[in-house]
Amino acid sequence: MKRKVFTIISVLSLFGQIAFSQNKVDPSKFENMTVSIKYYDKTMYYPEPDINPVFVHISIKNNSKDTLRFKIADDRSFSCDFNVFTVKNTQLPQTEELRRKRTTNQTVYFREISLETGEEYAFVENLKDYIQITEPSVYYVELTVYPELYKSKYLNKTSNRLTLEVRPSPAAASSSVLPVKNVTAELLKPEEIAPDKVVEQTIISRQKSLWDQFFLYLDVESLFLRNSSQKRKYGTVSAEERERMIKMYKADLIQSKIDNDIVAVPERFEVEKTVYTKTKGTVTVTEWFKYPNYYEKKSYVYMVRQREGIWQIYDYTVTNLGTE
Repeated sequence: MKRKVFTIISVLSLFGQIAFSQNKVDPSKFENMTVSIKYYDKTMYYPEPDINPVFVHISIKNNSKDTLRFKIADDRSFSCDFNVFTVKNTQLPQTEELRRKRTTNQTVYFREISLETGEEYAFVENLKDYIQITEPSVYYVELTVYPELYKSKYLNKTSNRLTLEVRPSPAAASSSVLPVKNVTAELLKPEEIAPDKVVEQTIISRQKSLWDQFFLYLDVESLFLRNSSQKRKYGTVSAEERERMIKMYKADLIQSKIDNDIVAVPERFEVEKTVYTKTKGTVTVTEWFKYPNYYEKKSYVYMVRQREGIWQIYDYTVTNLGTE
């Protein structure tokens, strides 16, 4: 009788192990996966969530001799987590949007990534999409990656740790001379102003490095799609990936890595001519760029169109006019 009981227990135990193996992924397959993070073009960081992103470059590397396979969600918040700590080791809270996404029933789209020995997979995320940072201070940042997505949190790999210095917000006084509104979440909205004023305010905002106001009247998506290869890729990805591509494009503009003409800073400018119909128009501006021994003079033609009463810049051309 005892032998029969032992046999039954053994069989049940075996079935239990089989069932577990069918529902769980062996953590050992990710032992040689390494995750590393660094700042993507490090700059000055302030608490404001929308106008001052903290972009972090994330790299996943295969250090094993075998092929490494893992899943990456189109919405990266289902593949990774930022953990931010104060000097007292208190962890900062997640954003409300992140908590909402993870508690809402939805389909999570993902792709399987295969890395051979020594290969890496990298992407960039905005830390402020994950974590609420409201006070200037020194923080410590690390990342956790979920190779089988957030639903399988027991499988995770943690990165190295970065130091994040968040400084007090710069005084708003520097923008008081601008013919635009001060930067507040409640007041900063596009207005029904004429095309020449749209261009004028955009240039002045760039001169003052007020990026939130600079983007206020730009049709960023249309500017991004001027590049044919970007346009082809944009048409094949999910809505979440499109949003991510636009964020990265804005980040690259801020860092002057691409489309330098639209973010170039003139010392002075003059609006020469404005022509427009009810829905479309052009604004021609002469701009002077200062160099140590001369000025470079250029003619910009900003193409604008109206949507729901708001004029936006959606394209532009530049002609060199020589030096002075």
